[in-house]
Amino acid sequence: MDPAGGDLHRILFHDAEIGLVVIEVATDLIRDANPFLCALLGHAAGSLAGRSLSVVGEGANSVPAGIRRWQRADGSRIDVRVRVSDGTRGKALQTLVVDAVDADELVRAEENRAALTAAGLGEWRLDFAKGLVTLSRRTAHILGYPLGAAVTWASLKKLLDPAEAVRIRAQVRATVLDGRPLSLECRLRRAVDGVEISIGVRGQVIAASAGRPTGVVGVIQDVTTRVQARNALRDGEQRLRIATSLAALGIFEWHMLDDHAIWENERMFAIFGREASDGAVGKREFLENVVHPDDRAGFRSAILTALKEDTTLQATGRIRRKSDGAWRTIDLAGRFERDATNRLPRRLIGVVADVTERRVAEERQTLLIRELHHRVKNTLATVQAIVGSTARTASSIESFYEAFVGRIMSLAHTHSVLTEDTWQTASLRTLLANELKPYADGALEEDTDARIQLEGPPVDMSSEIAVPIGMAIHELTTNAAKYGALSTPEGRVAITWSLEPGGPAGTLRFAWVESRGPVVHPPTRQGFGSRLLQRVLTAQVRAEVAMTYAPDGFRLTMLAPLPERNDALNPLA
Repeated sequence: MDPAGGDLHRILFHDAEIGLVVIEVATDLIRDANPFLCALLGHAAGSLAGRSLSVVGEGANSVPAGIRRWQRADGSRIDVRVRVSDGTRGKALQTLVVDAVDADELVRAEENRAALTAAGLGEWRLDFAKGLVTLSRRTAHILGYPLGAAVTWASLKKLLDPAEAVRIRAQVRATVLDGRPLSLECRLRRAVDGVEISIGVRGQVIAASAGRPTGVVGVIQDVTTRVQARNALRDGEQRLRIATSLAALGIFEWHMLDDHAIWENERMFAIFGREASDGAVGKREFLENVVHPDDRAGFRSAILTALKEDTTLQATGRIRRKSDGAWRTIDLAGRFERDATNRLPRRLIGVVADVTERRVAEERQTLLIRELHHRVKNTLATVQAIVGSTARTASSIESFYEAFVGRIMSLAHTHSVLTEDTWQTASLRTLLANELKPYADGALEEDTDARIQLEGPPVDMSSEIAVPIGMAIHELTTNAAKYGALSTPEGRVAITWSLEPGGPAGTLRFAWVESRGPVVHPPTRQGFGSRLLQRVLTAQVRAEVAMTYAPDGFRLTMLAPLPERNDALNPLA
């Protein structure tokens, strides 16, 4: 042997401060073992040469790399780390590098494995050169593979939907190219039974000494239960969003310590007339700048009561909408959330509803009910007056019945016109047309040749004046049909009206003029119609009434102030 070569062999093998052993792969025979390894195993230097590897507890052709437990000369066991020298890998003679493993390192390794098991994590390794995925016992169990099964990417793809496979391949490629950690979540069908599960995958590229990636190593976890819980939570939140959207409810959180508010949905911003860029409103700004001054005390009292008694916060008041400055009425309900009993709450979670239209509708309904009561009371009083006056002026049962029914029908027509109108008003032209149409030869027109002429602008009258004026029109029509212009074919009646300034909503000037009828004589006694025209119009309508019994025809003029409309009676207001 070359002396120089012998010195090199002694330095690299016999004098190495790490265990080295040369074995014949085919026979499992130890060709040589350096003094360090012999001492480590308790054998005399050179005494292991020519012996079988089984002397240290390993079988032929089955020396795995990694941490192993070998046998010493005295029968005790020692933990060692074994690896095959890269220069001899795959050859007939292989050099194994062996060194002792620190006990603390073993403990840490066991702890890591225990922690992985407790967390439901399994280990895996992708080898680019072999195209194989090595699975730990836990990983194989999660994916439904038998222990020790050889797994390739092609076999794994069969467990995935095509879209999932494309996504995962792209993420692994990005991990290899960029060197960034792999983190993904996917669904697959378990190999053993086809049951769909969700898994979380994490990994990191491993590289050779030259920096070239050789594979990816990582962990896998069954996250099916967590995904199902997350999906259930998301579905619940979606149902809540739909419900609050349909109910037009705004959702908010108010954190007490820093007076910070979070508005959870767009409806909250819409109610307050704010943009998302404006941000939410905390308690101080809400009470000092948003709530109506008259309602601030009520909100403060409701908040204090809910805090003291640990009850639901309920408050109602007016807020000024930022977008247009309009006052809106809101209902607010919420509950304070505490970390523990008898501790101060951390936050208030609640909802807000804009109830402005509902409150207006409720107020209008109340007003309509009062109006109805008033109208019924007046109507009954009017019917009572009609009965008494008709009875006193009637000459027979038949005449009483005829006059009474006609007056009641006129009253009913007036109320029908009132209830059909949105504003609860009656058109003057409609009241005239209902009474006079049976006596017109044709249409009711402004033509001077028409038997009945109606001329005037549109005038809508509220119930307090429509009822007495409607009854007056009925009496005028009845008298004209019995004794006046409408009692002969040649008779004419001209009704004109106009609106003049004066009064709360103007003054109605009304004129009834009869012509071409029988010669008129002043009445010898005052009947119901005369009393209605004189008294009812004067008392209820506050009208100025003048009647003229000229021989060529009866005439009546009336000046009646019109009351203002009540906007609360308009449902469209």
